[in-house]
Amino acid sequence: MALATVPPKPASTPVFWRDERLAFIEARYVEDGRHVCYARHAHDFFSIGAITAGESVYINGAANERVSAGTVVLINPEDVHACNPIDDRPWSYIMLYVDVHWLAQVQQAFGTHQSRAFRPFPTHMTTEPEIFAGLNRLYTVLIDEQTNPADKESAARAFFCEVQSMLGDTEATPTEQSNPKLTKAAQYIRSNFTRPVKLEEICEAAELSSSYLIRAFKGRYGMTPHAYLVNCRIEYSRSQLKRGRAIADVAVEAGFADQAHLQRAFRQFTAVTPRQYRG
Repeated sequence: MALATVPPKPASTPVFWRDERLAFIEARYVEDGRHVCYARHAHDFFSIGAITAGESVYINGAANERVSAGTVVLINPEDVHACNPIDDRPWSYIMLYVDVHWLAQVQQAFGTHQSRAFRPFPTHMTTEPEIFAGLNRLYTVLIDEQTNPADKESAARAFFCEVQSMLGDTEATPTEQSNPKLTKAAQYIRSNFTRPVKLEEICEAAELSSSYLIRAFKGRYGMTPHAYLVNCRIEYSRSQLKRGRAIADVAVEAGFADQAHLQRAFRQFTAVTPRQYRG
């Protein structure tokens, strides 16, 4: 009698690594990204990734560029971005998602600045061979089950000190000028995303007309108020799924109509299903 075998995961299925002892960092690997597509989205954490084979289209804010093997992309918190395949050409990549408070501590210890706040990186991509190689080495260390957590954190700190040394901005960043009412609109959405929120509510809270809000909000945050609302729900869902919570429960808590609604939105924004992400 032939032994039953477990079929391997498709190459396009993302592989996630996380360790509750190293909650400040998470990793993702995609071997074949031809069918891994993202809608424009943003995170409240820092992301850095390496294109390990092939090429893709990288969008970050107004930038829209082709990136190929050897390129490292940097995505500051709240940067609206996406990275998608070109036609049906294969490409692969690794990504690290890093807590900004932890990274700010690394920056401060490195001597970048005295502030405890995270300092955004001034560039959104690099082809520096040292950083590309360093990111690949760090990924290998993180997923190695034989390496203890302390050594993994030490390797992470060493890598991000190198990134800070080569790409960080040690000069003071000018205060961003924007309409404070738009900030108020975003804050209102973040405070109420778990329930149905109408555009009229946001306009009233921010004291802005709907026509101005939609146009100006997209210019400031890179997405419409509705997309920003869904993005907040997705980010909340990610945090809960990492804890192993039931998908149906997370869907309701996050403000989605049902689990199916979460499934569709989650895949659109993260290019993976909630079940794949939860692991």
